[in-house]
Amino acid sequence: MVATDAAVLIPLRSFDDAKTRLAGVLSPTDRRRLAMAMAERVVRAARDLPVHVVSDDADVLRWAERLGANGLAPAVNGLNESIDAAIALVATEDDPPSRVIVAHADLPLADDLRVVDGPGLAIAPDHARDGSNVLSIPLGLGFEFHYGPGSFAAHCAEAERLGLEITVVDDPSLALDVDDPGDLARLQVEGS
Repeated sequence: MVATDAAVLIPLRSFDDAKTRLAGVLSPTDRRRLAMAMAERVVRAARDLPVHVVSDDADVLRWAERLGANGLAPAVNGLNESIDAAIALVATEDDPPSRVIVAHADLPLADDLRVVDGPGLAIAPDHARDGSNVLSIPLGLGFEFHYGPGSFAAHCAEAERLGLEITVVDDPSLALDVDDPGDLARLQVEGS
C-alpha cells in the first residue's frame, strides 16, 4: 500500500549549520554538500506527492523552489512547533490532503516515502528504533509531535492516546539517518 492523498513535510533548519556532530570528520563545506544531497534525495523520494519544505532559512526556501517543492516558513522555534505550524498551513489549502507525511531531510538512502502509510499512525523508525525518520498521520486529529530522543516510542504512545492503529514500516531505505560519524560510516557500507 502507498499513500496517494498525502502531502510531504520536510523540516530543514539550514544548510550552513547542518550536521554539526560531523564537524570532526567533515569540513563545513562537505557537511553542507552532504546535507543538500540527502535533502534532495528525500524530496525526490516523495515521488508524485506534493512536497513542502519547512524552514525559516531563505537559502533553504530558494533551494526548495528550485526542486519544485513549496517552501513553508512557519516563523516559530522548535521542530515540533514548526511541524504543527506547517500542518495548520497545509490544512487550510483549497483541497487539503487527508494525511501528512513528515520526513527528516537526512535520509541518504530514501527511495519512496509513500510506503509509510496506514489507517492511523504509520511510522518508519531509525535502525535503532529510537527516532521517527518518517511518519504519516491523518490530518485533524490533534496529534502531538514528540521529536527528539526516544521519539519512536513517544509517537507510538501518542497514537495509542488518540486510539490510532499503528503501522510500523521497517524499510531499510528509510532506517538510516545521518547524525554522527557512526552513521556516516554505516552509510559508506550500506550505500555502496
